[in-house]
Formats: sequence, structure tokens, C-alpha cells
Amino acid sequence: MQKLIKKYAIFGLVIFGLMPMAQGMAGGLQEPQQVIQGISDQLHQKLQNKAFTSNFAQVTRFVDGVIQPHTDFDVIAPLVLGKHWKTASPNDRERFKNEFRTMLVRSYSRAFVEYNDWTLRFQPIEAGGDGKKVVVRSEVLQPGLNPVQVSYRMYLGNGGWKVYDIIIAGVSLVTNYRSSFSEDIQKKGSLAALIDSLAKRNAEALSGKGS
Repeated sequence: MQKLIKKYAIFGLVIFGLMPMAQGMAGGLQEPQQVIQGISDQLHQKLQNKAFTSNFAQVTRFVDGVIQPHTDFDVIAPLVLGKHWKTASPNDRERFKNEFRTMLVRSYSRAFVEYNDWTLRFQPIEAGGDGKKVVVRSEVLQPGLNPVQVSYRMYLGNGGWKVYDIIIAGVSLVTNYRSSFSEDIQKKGSLAALIDSLAKRNAEALSGKGS
């Protein structure tokens, strides 16, 4: 699982629109794209402050507060756990959702601090028949490297457009974590043991003792 976390941490700034878009792209964006752009603007402006980013726990709280209204972990958590969600207790479901969210946010926060020279370019949206589910497609542009394809699966609910999955170079975050966590649960013997491991790792990272 550690390799998987590192892989997605590298693209953390991309996943929630942490990096600014290429100039000239802001005009004419559709509403789901505007959501990603708005997150980008808030985070990019604040996280350019080196004094602010020197406090990692502070950065993590800020990033969580910005992305929380636009991501639905009540949808993401069951998708990630798959069959294990059905048999989990209400307490384990809530604990997993919180620890998984913390893991993602801290990983993405770390990535933003370390990588700050990428830009994002939107491509045409893929919409479903009812228009309430879309795939927001983009390219991550990095100096000297080929563009990376990143797509955001989003749905329209009462609270507006929210992200519930991200696809990086054709690979789904939800699908990958589902496979990884399923293996971990089998090795550790229970979902509770996996959650305890996540909680320990999160606590160490936020206290400065881990990554």
C-alpha cells in the first residue's frame, strides 16, 4: 500500500486542482471545471507562502478545508472498500472514512509543498445522458515531460458538483485503493486492523515523525 500512496501523492496537487491552470483557460469553463478552478485558485494563492507551508499540520488543515465541500467521501469510502463496506460496523465505516480522507489530504498536501511547477489544461467534458454525472478531463503539463492525463469523475447533488473518483493516466484511484486495501485486510486479518494502521501512520505524519 505504501507504494500506492506515494504514487498518488505525486499527483496530489493535480487530483484536487492544486496547481494553477495555463493562462487563458479560465474563460468559458463549464460549471464542473469552474469547481476545480476555484479550488486551484484558493490553494495556489495560500500555499505560495513559504512561512505558511513550513507548518505541515497547518497546511493539511487548510487543504482539507478547501477541498472538503467539493469531494464526497460518503461516496468515495464505500467505493474504495467495496465488499468490505457491506460487512463493516457503523463505527468502522466512520473511522475508515475519516482516516482514509486524512491519508489522502496529507499526501496531497505534502506533494504540493514538494512539487510546484505544474500547470493544468482542461479538455472537453464527458457528460452522461442526464447531465448529472460528468468526467472532467485535463492534462497536467510539466516542464520537460510528456503531459499526464487526469480525469475527475463528478456528480451533481444538492451541494453542487463533487468529485468521487480520479483517473490518472487511465488508472482509477478508487479501483487501485480498493485492490490495495483488500489485500491489506486479508494480510492484517480485519478491517479494524487496517484502520488502526492508517490512524497510526496519519498521526505520525501529522506530528512530524512520519511521511
